[in-house]
Amino acid sequence: MKKILESRKLLGANAKSDLAELAKLYKTLMKVHHPDRFTDEVEKETAEATSKHIIEAYHFLVSISQETHAKNTEEYERTISSSTIKDFHYKAQTLHVTFGDGSIYEFFSVPANVYNKFLNTDANPRFARRHIFHVFTRRRISGPVAV
Repeated sequence: MKKILESRKLLGANAKSDLAELAKLYKTLMKVHHPDRFTDEVEKETAEATSKHIIEAYHFLVSISQETHAKNTEEYERTISSSTIKDFHYKAQTLHVTFGDGSIYEFFSVPANVYNKFLNTDANPRFARRHIFHVFTRRRISGPVAV
């Protein structure tokens, strides 16, 4: 959740910002902070660091937007319903899940009690489909591996 809030704050976005608004905010900030605008080395380095943060925040927010999820629904549903959970790890309320097809997803703001229930159930995939995969904000880190 912290990463989401920080990214929104950096771009000046809110929870309801759509992809068009994110793109507009991103372009506006990049016009101000683009390293090519500066001749002084110190200012150029500062602008470069700032622009990297802006780019990362923009790509992150695009990856978790509802519009991006809607576009990738079919692939996501296929992955969570037909692929096994190959590996997972949990840190700071973020659950990383690697599926059998090679897809990796990150789920944000997963409470420790939900993660503990996920760990302690014999039916991890079923529990995750019901209580994690469609409940928490997610983003795809990498897609399925082509066979």
